[in-house]
Amino acid sequence: MLRNRDDSYGSIAILFHWTIAALFVGQMLLGLVPRWIESMALQFTLIQWHKSFGFLILALAALRLLWAGANRWPQRPPSLGQGEWLAAKSVQASLYLLMLVVPLTGWALVSTSTLRIPSFAFDLAVVPDLPMLRSEAAEDFWRVTHQWLAYATAAIATGHMMAALHHHFWLRDGVLRRMLNMRGNEPSGEEETRRRETARR
Repeated sequence: MLRNRDDSYGSIAILFHWTIAALFVGQMLLGLVPRWIESMALQFTLIQWHKSFGFLILALAALRLLWAGANRWPQRPPSLGQGEWLAAKSVQASLYLLMLVVPLTGWALVSTSTLRIPSFAFDLAVVPDLPMLRSEAAEDFWRVTHQWLAYATAAIATGHMMAALHHHFWLRDGVLRRMLNMRGNEPSGEEETRRRETARR
């Protein structure tokens, strides 16, 4: 199914989720590796790829939000209490927001850079800079902001991933399966209650 259901996400939402997740992991590497390379030419190439994938993530995140707004949300799994559900939704909302803000701060960084290096999106087109004043102070501000927001995103995403794995392998409650489009594996309410009681012991 392309659209979300009451018990799981649809194929489109799942595709957005895993594609953006994979791109973000690659972006972290592309953002760090140039610091360890002496070749200026290779640094330039890697930074251009970093910017290209950043614009791609920004576009995909915007489309993902539009798709999420046009779909119903899956219902709260029986294994999650109201507090856990609200915490999970807060983390999800934070990641949605950061997937937009982190690329935008990167765009602001290149737009305020005094080096005035164009952004070549996959060598297909030049992405214009944002209408911002260029200065070393502004460039430093956006560099630090972009860097620490990326680290914060990585930390939140890691916690999100660990929670999903905990539910899948320890609680065995089918929460992760909602983002894998696997049906027929959701435990019954009675079975879930027994598993939660066992996990607390």
